[in-house]
Amino acid sequence: MPELFQTVYGRGLVAEFKTYVHRPYLVVTMEDLWPRFADDFDDGLVGPLFVSSLERTDLERIVAGLPTCESVIGLGGGQALDVAKYVAWKRRLPLFQVPTAMSVNAAWGQRAAVRIDGVIRYVAYAVPEAVYVDFDVVRSAPPDLNRSGVGDILCYWTGHWDWKMAAETGKVEDRWPYDEALVAEARVALDRVIDAADEIHAVSDAGIRALAESLRWGGSSFHNAGWNPRHIEGAEHFVFYNLEYLTGKHFLHGQPVTLGVLLMSDLQGNRPEVIKAVADRIGVRYRPSEMGVTWDQVGEALRTLKAYVERAGLWYTVASERPVTEDWISRMHDWIGD
Repeated sequence: MPELFQTVYGRGLVAEFKTYVHRPYLVVTMEDLWPRFADDFDDGLVGPLFVSSLERTDLERIVAGLPTCESVIGLGGGQALDVAKYVAWKRRLPLFQVPTAMSVNAAWGQRAAVRIDGVIRYVAYAVPEAVYVDFDVVRSAPPDLNRSGVGDILCYWTGHWDWKMAAETGKVEDRWPYDEALVAEARVALDRVIDAADEIHAVSDAGIRALAESLRWGGSSFHNAGWNPRHIEGAEHFVFYNLEYLTGKHFLHGQPVTLGVLLMSDLQGNRPEVIKAVADRIGVRYRPSEMGVTWDQVGEALRTLKAYVERAGLWYTVASERPVTEDWISRMHDWIGD
């Protein structure tokens, strides 16, 4: 059994922190979230630290200027949780994580997603004392935030195809040989989300727990597999990375990843209509206009995808194996919509 982060489910969890975390404590969060939680903390608080940047140079400067503290509480979405990890790592402090929505697996991953020269890189290493999932806190977030979290699980659909194809064509990396047992483990997490699609759409307790348990497995499995990303990430993430690079826009992670799953599953010939039906049933907002971009921008991200993959030194997937044609981009436009 791989080691997973201790995860606690319940209600009224945030207000309990002041009774047991190491004092003084730093809360890392987003400025717009703080008014809702400020009264849950006491005079043991230093900060809070509001996240304003993920650029590593900015984070180094911010961490250097922080007051003395004995523990770190990450409270928010992926950005707050990643910065909390980075602070805890740099200061060698105990970490407690509270995802306020099921939008990404950041609470359950050891590394922090930061930007180095504008490119997302995974650095640092921090394991929390526990991750606290408060049903009422999660449910109070906009439903789209919670539904979009499935993107970090639906990506297994395309990632597994990419890994097997790379192995069969002799282009898989020596350090990441295809592992059917690891794929089978990941499939359990994927099937859990597919089976709970209606509950996840409703943001019910059962849906929150099902999605959280799959994110819990996926978040720590990068480390548990020896820093092997093959079973949890493929060309669908590369679509997201390139779209972000080209537009300079910061997305709700699971939305462009889900778009990438649909696009790349079609390029793979990997039952795209099946996984699209799951995304639609859950209600993920993956269409370009729903993410504040145009189809022309998506099309450019697809045209330049192979070059981006090569420039970024990413692994071999369908993005490198099969050509992207104008006819295919046009067909995808008709299928996905604006």
